[in-house]
Amino acid sequence: MGARLALAMMVAAAALAGAAPPKPPTRLFSDDQPIHATLRGPITAIVATPANSRAARPAVLQLQAPVAETHAIQLSPRGLLRRTKVACQFPPLRIEFTAKPPAQSLFERQKRLKLVTHCRNLASHQQLVLLEYAAYRMLALVMPTGLRARLGSFDYVEQSGRPIASRAGFLLEDPDDAAARNGLVEVRTMGRLSPSQLDPAWSARAAMFEYMIGNLDWSMRAGPAGDTCCHNFRLFGGAASAVSGIIPVPYDFDVSGLVNPPYALPPDGMGLNSVRERRYRGYCVHNAQAYAAAAEFRAKQGQLVGILSAIPQLEEGRQRKAAAYLEDFFRDISTDEDVRKRLLKTCIN
Repeated sequence: MGARLALAMMVAAAALAGAAPPKPPTRLFSDDQPIHATLRGPITAIVATPANSRAARPAVLQLQAPVAETHAIQLSPRGLLRRTKVACQFPPLRIEFTAKPPAQSLFERQKRLKLVTHCRNLASHQQLVLLEYAAYRMLALVMPTGLRARLGSFDYVEQSGRPIASRAGFLLEDPDDAAARNGLVEVRTMGRLSPSQLDPAWSARAAMFEYMIGNLDWSMRAGPAGDTCCHNFRLFGGAASAVSGIIPVPYDFDVSGLVNPPYALPPDGMGLNSVRERRYRGYCVHNAQAYAAAAEFRAKQGQLVGILSAIPQLEEGRQRKAAAYLEDFFRDISTDEDVRKRLLKTCIN
């Protein structure tokens, strides 16, 4: 039933946008089996790179499982908040393949990949990585347009062979690949979008998902000044120049209430004391679709909560706490009247 619904949503998205037929997912993001890889290079220098620089350095990616492969890469730090020392000691990374991976490679069709890393060399931060990965697994269940993630164990080794760290992390699907497997393309636009340009059903699903995980660090209408739209959202459509029927796709969930890292603070001006407090930020013009989205989420409650127990190495205590947080969400949307009173009263005009 769930697979049929996901397929129907993908076909509907492509048909709505008038795009090409969906393409198969890349090999890397066709499986949830964790990988094991070593990144060998000037790791210490990359970690010490100033926050305003994304300088890339030569390195080697050695895949140990599920198959053995070696690739020359350029490795660079990325991100904003997680680049600051007050938040993290170890930055998120970007992997760029020096040569095109061959057809038989697990990395076939990959050029650049984002790697979400462990932030700090503490066991507790390992759990935060796993919770954010769980959020991406949940996203894939309710939004087939969502970016997929591949969990892995990553060994970081200096060029000299000196080990730096061995920690969990996950790779993120490229937005162009996510769009292609849904028969869409990425829409890049400057400035601010009107809610009327967004597809109402997909906008409501995205806002409902962000409410579920307690994430407030996003905008599906505007990005930072001088940058493309949007903040922690990608936009998909039938053409790169699409101006209507645009599908918003969320990403970057580290400061959500579900993950709740030590550095997470609620946005100024909302009157919230913690990122664990939820605030619905969907658009009022899409309220009718919000009721439908809530019904879709209710139908998948067991599957969504069940994802937590399927995450390797996620501690039972973390699972219970995260499950309780999700159960609070499902109480908020248990009926249409609850949705109206608890969510839609804070919708955005």
